[in-house]
Amino acid sequence: MRIASVPSDHVYVRHLSPPDGNDRSVTRLPDPTPPGAESEPSRWWPPTMLQADWVREHHREFDVFHVHFGFDARAPEDLQELVTVLRQNDKPLVLTMHDLRNPHHHGRKEHDAQLDVLVPAADALITLTGGAGDEIKRRWGRNACVIPHPHVVELDRMSALRAERSSGNGTPYRVGMHVKSLRACMDPSALLPALERAVIEMGDARLQINGHRDVLDPRGERYDPDLAQLLHDCGDLVDVRIHDFFDDEALWRYLSSIDVSVLPYRFGTHSGWLEACRDLGTRVVAPSCGYYAEQGPVQSYVFDEDGFDETTLIDAVLGAREMDVEPLSALDRLGQRRAISAAHRDLYDSLLR
Repeated sequence: MRIASVPSDHVYVRHLSPPDGNDRSVTRLPDPTPPGAESEPSRWWPPTMLQADWVREHHREFDVFHVHFGFDARAPEDLQELVTVLRQNDKPLVLTMHDLRNPHHHGRKEHDAQLDVLVPAADALITLTGGAGDEIKRRWGRNACVIPHPHVVELDRMSALRAERSSGNGTPYRVGMHVKSLRACMDPSALLPALERAVIEMGDARLQINGHRDVLDPRGERYDPDLAQLLHDCGDLVDVRIHDFFDDEALWRYLSSIDVSVLPYRFGTHSGWLEACRDLGTRVVAPSCGYYAEQGPVQSYVFDEDGFDETTLIDAVLGAREMDVEPLSALDRLGQRRAISAAHRDLYDSLLR
């Protein structure tokens, strides 16, 4: 079965196939490189496969069209044209619904309009948690197959970094919050005072804030002077580290170096960051919005578009230290990945019978 996965060169999509390559019944087309994107960090953005003209030209090269990410780069009317061309060429459409609320959009109107085209047209829907499946049923009257998120960190690196963590590094207990490139869903400033109080209450802990230069450097494209000033005013209470974007290896080492990662999201649905933390044995404090708590063991706090309860965040940070949860091993993740791969293979097969 030949699958046009959009995009195929995304860690989530790559990990839908077994790592040993034994399942030769499913092959995924490589991502076409968008014109002028040869030097970009992500060569599949915006996804060329989502253009109706690409499907018209290449429809004989695939059996199933599977959309994951990138459709927010297309207007609803463009997606409608895409759906029409897939139908004209008898190509089944699968949609994995990672995000029911787009973390990059300040409002939900645009993403909802895109989903209102894709969801009714899809021959099969997939999502990552039962809660998201229930929401899909409420909103569109469609049943989605629930298949969990695979591991994010490569299995060999997972084992090696876990071994380094277990050997101990003698540093204070570290509560980390990462200020990436300030997605619309992120509101780290609201959390800082409560995080400071939680660390002070622990007595032997350290609050570490990592941030990208584009947000915290005055010369950065997305410089946030209010957040930068707030972090400056924290003084010695907070270990602020400003740097460029981490590559994968640097990101995994960062997550392995902290004990708990606080997700500062006011809205969202699922999280690959959370899964990377699970891979590396880093505990997670996650907001009550979305379905993060259904992905794996987390400490939850009340934070969404309607408000924030700082007491629950303090309790969650303190509670994370006491969590008695055996992390998934690389062997566990390997078994899960094989099951996820088989579930996708069976779904594709059912559409082509």
